Amino acid sequence: MAQLQKVAVVTGAGTGIGKAVALALMKEGYAAVLAGRRKDKLEETASEGKSTGAKTLAVPTDIGDPAAIKALFAKTKETFSRLDVLFNNAGIGAPAVPLEDLPYETWKQVVDVNLTGMFLCTQEAIRIMKAQDPRGGRIINNVTGLTKSTSLDCRGYNITCSQIDIGNAATPLTERMVQGQGVMQADGRMAIEPRMNADDVGRAVAYMCSLPLDTNVLFMTVMANLMPFVGRG
Repeated sequence: MAQLQKVAVVTGAGTGIGKAVALALMKEGYAAVLAGRRKDKLEETASEGKSTGAKTLAVPTDIGDPAAIKALFAKTKETFSRLDVLFNNAGIGAPAVPLEDLPYETWKQVVDVNLTGMFLCTQEAIRIMKAQDPRGGRIINNVTGLTKSTSLDCRGYNITCSQIDIGNAATPLTERMVQGQGVMQADGRMAIEPRMNADDVGRAVAYMCSLPLDTNVLFMTVMANLMPFVGRG
């Protein structure tokens, strides 16, 4: 019996962590569905991974838009007929302002992408994973509550759910950590912070995805060893 092509959806795949993970999975033979807001960046990721020989599908997607999420997973199913991995990575940040000064519109945009968008992606992935043959798949994200409930609810369907926490990966989002005086520390000082190569995150996710579906890494933290304290993203 011919081995099925494994398929992964990676959100935020145009830059940073998402790009590193997509490339790592492509090296492991996954067909990669690349989702993100900028088509040109998705195509850059696809181009960089071309040497692996893996199939790619770039789908410009606003993870804050429920209709766009449905279209992403419909396109995935239409193209590859199955889904083995969802890496919920897309996210945006809020400006560093006092909590009381954060505009509601900014708060809502962050929640729409980082929480609601991840929830909707998880729903769509579960629907595909439950119905396919062989059944099951793997979902990796970074919100503890949703990770635990998804893991418990879906284990009977051979769907695992994991959480990966990432500390100081060298991506465009962390450039401010190594520029000028650096970033504010817990004691109020400003300091440059050590970072790690984003490719190491890619290899960590590829390892998680290499495990059989009767084994799950529920929580993993990958961080720059010399970062000032554990827990910073």
